[in-house]
Amino acid sequence: MSVREIVQIGHPVLRERARELAPDEIASQETQRLIDDLVETMRAAGGAGLAAPQVGVPLRIFVVEVRDNPRYPYKPAIPLRVLVNPVVRPLGDGTFPSYEGCLSVPNLRGLLDRHADVEVSYTDRDGAEVVERVTGLSAGTFQHELDHLDGILFVDRVTDPRTLTTWDEFRRRHEAAWLEQVRGQIARASVESRTT
Repeated sequence: MSVREIVQIGHPVLRERARELAPDEIASQETQRLIDDLVETMRAAGGAGLAAPQVGVPLRIFVVEVRDNPRYPYKPAIPLRVLVNPVVRPLGDGTFPSYEGCLSVPNLRGLLDRHADVEVSYTDRDGAEVVERVTGLSAGTFQHELDHLDGILFVDRVTDPRTLTTWDEFRRRHEAAWLEQVRGQIARASVESRTT
């Protein structure tokens, strides 16, 4: 495993639609090494997720994990997930205001709407088909990473550019009020999975 360079906003790979993988590609040594590197890079950078395009590889793979993350102390725990060829489908019309940042857009956060309940279907790194229901802030994390596979950055979804803020200003001026606003989403965030 190795830590890879995370590409930054302005790099063209972040604006491409990533390519799906065939089943035999998932099992390949190259793809498995990429997955290991994504996990290692996400952990080293303190991220809650990381998509393959963020390390310059336009494939439909992302990883998600939240455990004692100092950057996101309010995010509910998510055990490590490796998602290949994921599809996210909203369950209902409910949304919540998500204050997001991105490892590929350093030191910037902004407010956007995310679906509060989603169904996520994907192939895991071992080739098993998985379907999960994800709710609350955790649902926002999965949607953020899926956007990377479609060439979309969180700044594209920010509805009011006046909400853009640095990390320091977010913590100083916006975090407490936003956390109060999304308290219900934090409380009900969960990931429930089943293998099909």
